[in-house]
Amino acid sequence: MVSAASNCTRANTMKPQGNAPRFPVLIADEGLNFKKHVFDDPKVLGRQLIEAADGRPVDEHVAIAILPNGDFEDIRLDESYDLRGRGIEKVLVARSDRSFKFKIDDADLEWPRACISGFVLRKLAKLPPNYNLWQEIPGQHDKKITDTDVINLADAGVERFVSLIDQTTEGDALPSKDQTYLSGHGYDFEVVTEGGSTGIILSAVPLPEGKFAHTVADVLILLPKGYPDCPPDMFYVAPKLTLAGTGQVPKACTVEHRFGGRVWQRWSRHNNAWRPGIDGLQTMVARVQTALAGARA
Repeated sequence: MVSAASNCTRANTMKPQGNAPRFPVLIADEGLNFKKHVFDDPKVLGRQLIEAADGRPVDEHVAIAILPNGDFEDIRLDESYDLRGRGIEKVLVARSDRSFKFKIDDADLEWPRACISGFVLRKLAKLPPNYNLWQEIPGQHDKKITDTDVINLADAGVERFVSLIDQTTEGDALPSKDQTYLSGHGYDFEVVTEGGSTGIILSAVPLPEGKFAHTVADVLILLPKGYPDCPPDMFYVAPKLTLAGTGQVPKACTVEHRFGGRVWQRWSRHNNAWRPGIDGLQTMVARVQTALAGARA
């Protein structure tokens, strides 16, 4: 006796007649490597999707549909899945006998799949609508996670995510992501507003050893309207810095700027690259450190 599943599988191996339509689907493995597959039948079984991705043995794998809003939907082995009507479908195929650990803020969580979407992460974290989710990436800038992003939890180590309120600096507000960065890295800072401009003053920032006549200086970063979507330009230091040994003023640092009742030395270092949603004060601090280390007359 031939099962219904076998009949369906057999029907899909038949060659299409004439100009019969074919139905594409993008299938990803646990490493999130997507590959296009084309089926002759608009309805396929979960096991057929797994077989197309070379998932063996089939009953130890699961097919997961990625919905347009980023949510996940399991497709059972003998469940029929319709490939019509929503463009090219996306499906993940992963082993079903593992669990993956990750952290959101201070909460330790597990997920039974190697891959997880931003939408699902938000649901697990029960985030309010005005909060964003960020993925911590060692040695790189944190990455803002959108609902439709898919993250591979099978990478080495425990994935870490932080939730931060979505704010744009208007007046004296500072995005929580920046506050977290500055406090977490031990910076003594204050937010100063003057004449419609907002400045972040970092106090007693250590200078490169032996580079200048001073060992520490305050650093001012002026935030433009629309920050963090719009990038800051240049930075300022006090007191005025001169190079050790020669007493010369570093190149492009001769202009004075008054802010917050103080006189600042302007360091004309322009920002030509900025990634909204990724870059922030951590980017500017890194640029300040690079500029100070490379200062010359």
